[in-house]
Amino acid sequence: MTARNQDARSASDRGPDRTVHGADRTVHGPDRTAHGADRTIGRAAARRSLEGLALGDAFGERWFPLFREPQRAYDEIRARKTPPEPEWPWTDDTAMALAIHRVLDECGAIDQDRLALAFALAFEADPGRGYGYGMHMLLPALLAEPESWRTLAGGLFDGGGSLGNGAAMRVAPLGARFAADLGLVAEQAARSAEVTHAHPQGVAGAVAVAVAAALSVRSELTVAAVAEATPEGPVRDGLARAAALPFATEPRAAAELLGSGSLIRADDTVPFAVWTAARHRDDLTGALWATAEGAGDTDTTCAITGGIVAARTGTDAVPALWRARREPLE
Repeated sequence: MTARNQDARSASDRGPDRTVHGADRTVHGPDRTAHGADRTIGRAAARRSLEGLALGDAFGERWFPLFREPQRAYDEIRARKTPPEPEWPWTDDTAMALAIHRVLDECGAIDQDRLALAFALAFEADPGRGYGYGMHMLLPALLAEPESWRTLAGGLFDGGGSLGNGAAMRVAPLGARFAADLGLVAEQAARSAEVTHAHPQGVAGAVAVAVAAALSVRSELTVAAVAEATPEGPVRDGLARAAALPFATEPRAAAELLGSGSLIRADDTVPFAVWTAARHRDDLTGALWATAEGAGDTDTTCAITGGIVAARTGTDAVPALWRARREPLE
């Protein structure tokens, strides 16, 4: 995510209720979605993850004005001084996560054309959520022809497709939903990413975060396990470095080694966020503070970490003031 807009509007300010029509709008791929009790458990885990993602997103976004004074921001984070704003709006991270959540509720799996339209409608309803340059180029075009993502997404950034952190920031609830089947998690995460992030490393970032959320639900989260499940390339290499980094390392030092999203790339964002999630896998509050210490793209790193940890813990243990200030979800 790049452009910042602090004037985010309320979640109730939505565009028209439009759906994709036509007989060919079907869910593709193998029908391996969860059934019965597994489906109920998966939906509950996905909702926990979504709540944590939105909280991390809104919490992390509060620090951006202070980063004009980096030492002051770091001192306040280290002192655990809660951001003072009475309302904490969330950003495009949550808006796009809500779109994925809605498509999965409707279809049971990622229908890419439906997801493309859901992303486009979310953007149309509120383009001031902080979407990056690529999404400002892509999403308006998908309103009329959602299926055109197949050519348009790959055409971004001189034809290389986006390798940004946008597919990773929104995907943790998907991983939590399908946690019983890690193969399905990776497949569905990749499908969710391809609609906007055609570069293999944009996809790899989404796979890594989804797997991390699934492992969190299963109480099996380690950075090494996430690295092993991630496609080869810079994201996996960064996760391997993170897996070798002791948890005694200060988050600020870890961010300097791993990156914390300042380059807006998946490989510069995902390893640190997964590391802080694994470092605090039973403590959402601690995880978000530690992630904020890394500075960088804090709404995105905190959204990723929050979605991973909350898939297991939920948000009940975070300060009640945080939950009250965060913009409600739909």
